[in-house]
Amino acid sequence: MPVSSEEFRAALSRFPSGVTVVTSRDEENRFHGITVSAFCSLSLEPPRVLVCIEKTTGSHEALLWSRTFVVNFLSEGQRELSERFASQLDDKFDEVEFSTGIDGIPLLSGCLVTLECRITNSFDGGDHSIFVGEVETATVNDGDPILYFRGDYRSISA
Repeated sequence: MPVSSEEFRAALSRFPSGVTVVTSRDEENRFHGITVSAFCSLSLEPPRVLVCIEKTTGSHEALLWSRTFVVNFLSEGQRELSERFASQLDDKFDEVEFSTGIDGIPLLSGCLVTLECRITNSFDGGDHSIFVGEVETATVNDGDPILYFRGDYRSISA
């Protein structure tokens, strides 16, 4: 018998993770973004990552259509961005500084890393889809990440 969703959520909250915002765009050129902790590296050769996106979100449909996404690693001072992209706001990009990269996908400003990816595979993952993306461009900046642990934001600073 599997654990309950509450037990599972409590268990996973004990695993600290970095915080990312995955961005994409849909067929009507509307930008989409969602805060994601379900991200990991998959392969060095070729360079691939995976993200898990809930099927009921607009971002899910945007990834399916565009076949591209950007993973923006948030820095320590970007908690507000994480909260904004985790919200149900109609226009999450309003007053957010960004440029565009691969296929016109938003690159959030001030992030530690941006990975511009083209989807190579997608898989069913229950209430989420698992998207595998080959990294075409990586931009790395200095700074410290924001972390998420036990339902709250943390830093790696002592």
